[in-house]
Amino acid sequence: MSPVKKIQIVIFTILCLLCVNAHAQYQKIENLPKYDRQKFHFGFSLAVNTSDFKVVKVGNFQNFDSLYILDNIKQTGFNLSIVSDLHLGEYFDLRFLPGLSFAQRDLIYTFYDNNVKGEETKKEIESTFLQLPVFLKFKSERVNNFRAYVLAGVEYNIDMVSQAKVRNKDKDFVKLKRNDYGYSIGVGFDFYMEMFKFSPEVRMFNGIPNLKVADETIYARSLGALRSKIFTFSITFE
Repeated sequence: MSPVKKIQIVIFTILCLLCVNAHAQYQKIENLPKYDRQKFHFGFSLAVNTSDFKVVKVGNFQNFDSLYILDNIKQTGFNLSIVSDLHLGEYFDLRFLPGLSFAQRDLIYTFYDNNVKGEETKKEIESTFLQLPVFLKFKSERVNNFRAYVLAGVEYNIDMVSQAKVRNKDKDFVKLKRNDYGYSIGVGFDFYMEMFKFSPEVRMFNGIPNLKVADETIYARSLGALRSKIFTFSITFE
């Protein structure tokens, strides 16, 4: 399924939820009336991610042997997180969501021989991140059983299967640094149910450091920089 299709499904799902909620507002029954007066909230989050790289090629890219094309391909993974929420006021929460993210990103190298397109070589880069994000959440006024919100924050990720220090003479692969950090922004909706709060959320993470490890293979030398770019759609239960 293409990334555009995935985004369309996410938007359609959110619109359906909004329609259901709008209809429910006519009932005027307020669920969890004391929820927002609690100092701490806890829960869990399930998410689907689409992971990608922001690729910066070296200046003399096409002088690398017969390499003429370098593409990056988005792949889908999933996240599991624990939610810890500190209530700061009527409109603000401080949130810490430690968790695990299983992701994959592919680099496609195309080589030419005498101006004839040759084989494509795919380098699959799998990662299992320990995620440590902190967000400031700004909420709208509660209308019966509904709130909208935006959030922004910083995130520190540790790749627990990083191959940065691995030496493998039998196979060329693109090595990544173990530690990544950056900023995230997102938007979501809180739906107050009878027993819990249900929140669909869309979030985007942009990494700051260059993750590429210097290597003498053509697959690494043709890259100037690799930075993370991850889109996440999550469902949170609190």
